[in-house]
Amino acid sequence: MSLCRCLLLSIVANLATTADAQDPYEEARKKLVKERVAAAGVTDPGVLQSIETTPRHQFIPRRLWDQAYYDMALPIGDAQTISSPFIVAHMTEVLQCKPDDVVLEIGTGSGYQAAVLSPLVKHVYTIEIVEPLGIKAAATLKRLGYKNVSAKVGDGFLGWPEAAPFDKIIVTCSPESVPQPLVDQLKEGGRMVIPVGERYQQTLYLMEKKDGKIVRHSLRPTLFVPMTGTAEDGRLKQPDPENPEVVNGSFDAVSDDPEQVPGWYYGRQFVLVPDPTSAGSFVRFENETLGRDSHLLQGLALDGRAIARVRLAGKVRAQDVDSGGRPDRLPVLAVSFYDEKRRELGTFWIGPFNGTQDWTEHQRSFRVPPTTREAIVRIGLFGATGVAEFDEISLTPEK
Repeated sequence: MSLCRCLLLSIVANLATTADAQDPYEEARKKLVKERVAAAGVTDPGVLQSIETTPRHQFIPRRLWDQAYYDMALPIGDAQTISSPFIVAHMTEVLQCKPDDVVLEIGTGSGYQAAVLSPLVKHVYTIEIVEPLGIKAAATLKRLGYKNVSAKVGDGFLGWPEAAPFDKIIVTCSPESVPQPLVDQLKEGGRMVIPVGERYQQTLYLMEKKDGKIVRHSLRPTLFVPMTGTAEDGRLKQPDPENPEVVNGSFDAVSDDPEQVPGWYYGRQFVLVPDPTSAGSFVRFENETLGRDSHLLQGLALDGRAIARVRLAGKVRAQDVDSGGRPDRLPVLAVSFYDEKRRELGTFWIGPFNGTQDWTEHQRSFRVPPTTREAIVRIGLFGATGVAEFDEISLTPEK
């Protein structure tokens, strides 16, 4: 081999090493987009490109960088979370962004959603009510060079009158109803995507302004961080953390949309099946690709100071379920506990349900950490292949 060719190969190798060092998460982002975001149904090329190039790790605490490119929400401090990449991509896609759009975001949080919007629109105005988060997010966006993003600390329910009207509005925290100032500041023909509902029973809506009125379209059940302070305190219906219960654990309540199950959210690869032995139904998860998500989740309030133990129960049937020997791909019935800052305190499960089994009733008692304030019930294959069916899911305090 000639000396020139050796030098050329050395230079190329050094450049590749330097590029990897500058962006060690590039491959992780590509995998995230391919295996989680696109696989879950997001198709807009611009949105997928933005998720693939936005450095999500820069918007979370450094201790969580190794989890930055999993499709999951993560705590960012002050009892707030950064949304999962899929939900950010889904909400962005629903907006149908155009290059000349001026967008208002309510609930800046970490600044990640604004960063994803930045290359897709003309300008993003974003508001965060929690002052430490708002200041930090603004500094992060500035440091990373998002010049078309303006961020401030303030009451998001009031909007940003000086910059209105807006072509699009995206709300990444959940009010009980749509704030009127946001309706007023949305352009005629504009689109707003917003989670609305009770604290743990929310629905993501697309709202379009036509003839001065809002027309709403239900998108999917979801779980978002509520507005902070008086907006949350003033909710007409508050959760009861001393008496938690699973909503629609029998799956008898159905929606007009086959991709939605009342009470449950973030569903992947599931169908509701009529139960021939009753007037109700059960949920079936089916997955052919090892590692692909297939599950349902439900959040609820749970106060560990009042409840020392809970009993998790349900009926399960399985057919040819195989986790591939991977401990992170277990078909289970599980509950995760979280503290007041939404830090995970532990996940406890019944299962795994590998192989084939007929309908079997399962139940197990778990100790609740005293610092628990919230819980998430999880059912599904969670990356395993085969078919798993669940019914009569319950979470009962043991007095």
